[in-house]
Amino acid sequence: MNNITEKEAIGLIRSKLSKYFGVTPKEASKEQIYKAVVMCVRDILLEKRSAFNKKYRDKGGKRVYYLCMEFLLGQSLKNNTYNLSIQDSFNAALKKEFDCSLEELYEIEPDAGLGNGGLGRLAACFMDALASQNYPAMGYSIRYEYGLFKQKIVDGWQMELPDIWLPGGEVWLTQRHDKTFKVKFDGHIKEYWTENGLKIDHFDAKEVEAVAYDMMISGKDSEAVSVLRLWKAQNIRDFDMKTFSQGDYIRSMQEDNEADLISKVLYPSDNHFEGKSLRLKQQYLLVSAALQDIVQDHVKRYGSLDSLPEKAAIHINDTHPALCIPELMRILMDEKGYNWDDAWNIVTRTVAYTNHTVMSEALEKWSEDLIARRLPRIYMILKEINQRFCAEMWDKFPGDWDKIDRMSIFSHSQIKMANLSVVASHTVNGVSALHSEIIKNSIFKDFNDVYPHKFTNVTNGIAHRRWLCQSNPELCSLLNDCIGDGYVTDAAKLIDFLKYENDKTVLKKLNEIKYQKKLQFCDFAKKKQGYEINPDSLFDVQAKRLHEYKRQLLNALYIISLYNDLKENPDLPVEPKTFIFGAKAAPGYYFAKQIIKLICCLSEDIRKNPKINKKLNVIYMEDYCVSMAEKLMPATEISEQISQAGKEASGTGNMKFMINGALTIGTLDGANVEMKQACGDDNIFIFGLTTEEVDRLWKQGYNSSVYYANNKKLEKVISALNHGFNGQSFADIANYLLTGSPIADPYMCLADFGAFCDVHKKADDVYTDKILWAKKSLNNIATAGIFASDRSIREYADRIWGLKRIN
Repeated sequence: MNNITEKEAIGLIRSKLSKYFGVTPKEASKEQIYKAVVMCVRDILLEKRSAFNKKYRDKGGKRVYYLCMEFLLGQSLKNNTYNLSIQDSFNAALKKEFDCSLEELYEIEPDAGLGNGGLGRLAACFMDALASQNYPAMGYSIRYEYGLFKQKIVDGWQMELPDIWLPGGEVWLTQRHDKTFKVKFDGHIKEYWTENGLKIDHFDAKEVEAVAYDMMISGKDSEAVSVLRLWKAQNIRDFDMKTFSQGDYIRSMQEDNEADLISKVLYPSDNHFEGKSLRLKQQYLLVSAALQDIVQDHVKRYGSLDSLPEKAAIHINDTHPALCIPELMRILMDEKGYNWDDAWNIVTRTVAYTNHTVMSEALEKWSEDLIARRLPRIYMILKEINQRFCAEMWDKFPGDWDKIDRMSIFSHSQIKMANLSVVASHTVNGVSALHSEIIKNSIFKDFNDVYPHKFTNVTNGIAHRRWLCQSNPELCSLLNDCIGDGYVTDAAKLIDFLKYENDKTVLKKLNEIKYQKKLQFCDFAKKKQGYEINPDSLFDVQAKRLHEYKRQLLNALYIISLYNDLKENPDLPVEPKTFIFGAKAAPGYYFAKQIIKLICCLSEDIRKNPKINKKLNVIYMEDYCVSMAEKLMPATEISEQISQAGKEASGTGNMKFMINGALTIGTLDGANVEMKQACGDDNIFIFGLTTEEVDRLWKQGYNSSVYYANNKKLEKVISALNHGFNGQSFADIANYLLTGSPIADPYMCLADFGAFCDVHKKADDVYTDKILWAKKSLNNIATAGIFASDRSIREYADRIWGLKRIN
């Protein structure tokens, strides 16, 4: 707890305004006040970090280093003031002396959009959970100058604008001038023997400097502060004054620009060589700087790196940071004098890996030629790792070339990063019970045959303090009245709410809160995009990254079917529904953008029919982000989690909707399976093919036209696609579903269409009984505690990292 009084808060803010901006409270702009408050909060966090680090060092504990290419943090001011329990004092100070409120300042802060979706949001949730439970932790990523992108919808088509977050966001960052490391690209390697063994000389390399920027992430009323260290690339050489003086300005800045590019943009398009090369440089900058930092700190404190596995847990979140494996080998051998076997022993006892996908196109592979050119020493080490591994496998499976080729890190001129991660990690985990079984029986089956002890599961979790306590204070007020506030630090205590499932007073209050959150979102949508939304309609939401396997298209097909029914009979007695979408498509993903255009054109077409629009509305929320999700999820009544079974690793949006009382319509995929087990069959709407049925249908030979021919509603939907909406034909989508190449309807939207319509009818029937709906909603809230990231982190700490709390 940080016992800062209103008077002290006034003094702190006044001091920052005077020192950094030279203004009085009356002269200060809202932005200056925002930055002054952030500086005050940052100082508190820095002080806490210093105290916790001393305690951690004195106890000689182990620390986890979490490497991830993205951390989707969203806004930090609300999260930190809440976690530090200083909201009331700062809010009172602002109202009394500065003529504004914390809520107004929250709106000024830009989202730190340093992520794309679930992967980056999970990493951010984990930093919060680690700090809240007093685990020593540091995250590593890149200080991207621009986030993913700002989405602008123009005539239904997604346009990408730069996400300029630093002007309002960099106030959270503390530059560490003492933490800079050289990172080498290109050049050539020379090996030579000395009396002290083999020496490596990397000459003609292009060097850049990685500069650290620290962002503090608070825990809820805890001692610990997690540190997210972000690396910025900059030119290592002095400014070329001679070239500049001669008037060759572009050439004089060339090396600066080349270095700056590395940390310029999150996920540059990689559908060309330069894009692939830039992504590789980003990944290597991250791991090289992080590993040099970890090693430097360890040597300073313990002297020898022999104890690294006992003091450091290095975690690879997906394959993007997998180059940390050969990089740690390089540091140990080339810089610290270890032989191969001893270095490999240290690496394989220190590194663990989380797999996040079974999608073959998402399992990273790099061209051999690209790595050999850009990272020549790393390439040599990768070849040696692979050669030794394949020799070991040959002894185990003599003559089984196919198996060894599947397991090999090198194959057909490509380097498979997932295979590297499995070979070198002491533990490999999936992110839901279903996903962890799938990877053992599919992409990593051969490895599971050899190393069954390596594989385990840790189901994903969410930062419930952000997604429930901060996003839905009205619901928390009800929870506090019913069960107390113990769930804030122990989400498992939400289960106590279950005893109110038949209390009509509580159920009515739950409905009132949901309606209040719907009204708030209606106001937000009106201000942001000018949309008029009927708060009395059912809010049916699908908000997640736009991808074929997530099947926003299946949802659109169902909406078209409803639209067809209403066009045939506008007086049809149906519950008014508002379908809300929020999603970004990757810039180069044409078909995903076409699905966005379909939804937007469908929305406009419906809006031109006022009578129908009263019963059916479709809203596409532009530039979906964390801060928007915090407003949308508490207002949601139906959560669409409808990926094709076997494709979604886990999902975390499903958990955020659940803890806010939305009912899920979903397939038996990812964490939906465990959500069903937690809340019970009666409190979730499951439909569609199972993973086993999908596999069986593929083997039999899936033919989407069979479903088209046997479903009149589907025939009308396909006809409507061909005819189009808002003057735009979508015959290409109709063809994709029926005659696409190499296979039509690859994610089986048509196979699941009938079941999807049926489950919506079931949900509609339940929704007419508002008390029954509230009872099911309460069951979801009460049983969502198991999906808190606090639980996930305890499992990682106990079963994978060997990490202890510092109390």
